[in-house]
Amino acid sequence: MPALLHACDAFANWNRDLRAVCGNFNTTLSNQHSLFIGSVHGQDVCGLGVAHIRTNAGLISRQRTSGDGDDDRYCFLILQGAGHQRIRQQNRVIELGPDDIALVDSAQAFEIEPQGLVHNISIHLSRDEVSHQLRPEQLFGKLARNSVATHMIRTLARSLGDVELRKDEGGRSDGPALAQALIGLAAAGLRERDERQPGFACVGQDDIYGLATRLVETSLQETELGPEYLARHLNVSVRQLYRLFEQRHESISRYIQQRRLERVAQDLCAQDLRHESITQIAFKWGFVDAAHFSRVFKRHFQHAPRDYRQHAL
Repeated sequence: MPALLHACDAFANWNRDLRAVCGNFNTTLSNQHSLFIGSVHGQDVCGLGVAHIRTNAGLISRQRTSGDGDDDRYCFLILQGAGHQRIRQQNRVIELGPDDIALVDSAQAFEIEPQGLVHNISIHLSRDEVSHQLRPEQLFGKLARNSVATHMIRTLARSLGDVELRKDEGGRSDGPALAQALIGLAAAGLRERDERQPGFACVGQDDIYGLATRLVETSLQETELGPEYLARHLNVSVRQLYRLFEQRHESISRYIQQRRLERVAQDLCAQDLRHESITQIAFKWGFVDAAHFSRVFKRHFQHAPRDYRQHAL
C-alpha cells in the first residue's frame, strides 16, 4: 500500500506539472507498469515554449476546445526522442518511434498512448501562424522521416534542449524567426510525406498488388507499416490485400520484413555509413526491437549483423 500511494503521489505531481507546462490534459496510469516514471521540464527559449516530457503513463488526452483561448493557441511539434507512442486525432492514427516528428493541433481532441517509457520534446508553435501555411486538415500529421526539413527540425529541437537561455537574458528577437523557421520546415516535411504516397484513385484489381509493393518501398521507414497501413492507403480491405499476396505465395508481413532487411544490409555495407550504429540503421528502416531485429537478420542472412558488416567492410 505505501508503494501504491507513492506511485499515485508521483503521478499526481507529474500530471500537475504537465498541465502547467502544456495545458489542460487528462491522464491515466498504465496498468502494464507497477512503477510510474514521469518528469516534465518546461523551457523558454527566446520566447519559444519547449517541453521535455518523460513518462510511462497509460494515456494522455485532451478534449476539443473553442480554439480561441490561452490554452489552445498552439500546435505541438513533437520530436519522439525515445520509445514508441500512438497519437489519435481527427479519426486518424499515427505511430511514432525514435526520431519521428509529428504536428498536433491543440484545439482538436487527441490522445497520446505511450507504449512503455517515452521521452518527447514538444515545441509550442503559434496555431495562427501554423494555419497561415497549412490547411486545417494538415494541422495533424507525421513528417517524412528522412526529408532534409525533418533532419533540420531534429537538430534544432535538440539544440533548444541544450541551450540555457532564460527570459531575461536577451535573444528575445530571435524567437519569432526561430518559430517561423520551424513552421516552414514542418510544412515542408508534411508535404514531402504526402508527395511520397502514390496516387491510388480508380485503379483496377490487377494494379493493386503493384501499388502495394510500391507503397511498401516508399514507406519502409514508417514504424506503422503493415497490412492495415497498406489497406488504408490503397482504399481496399485487409482481407483483399492478404488474398492478393497469398495468390503469389507471399505474406505481407514477411514481404515487408524482407525488404527492410535488404535495406539494412545495403546500409551495413556502405562505407559512408560506418559512423552509424547497427541499431541506428535498423531503427531507420522500421525495426523497433533490437533483439528481434538481430534474430531475423541472422536467420535471413546466416550471419549476425555485426559479422555481416565486418565481412562487408
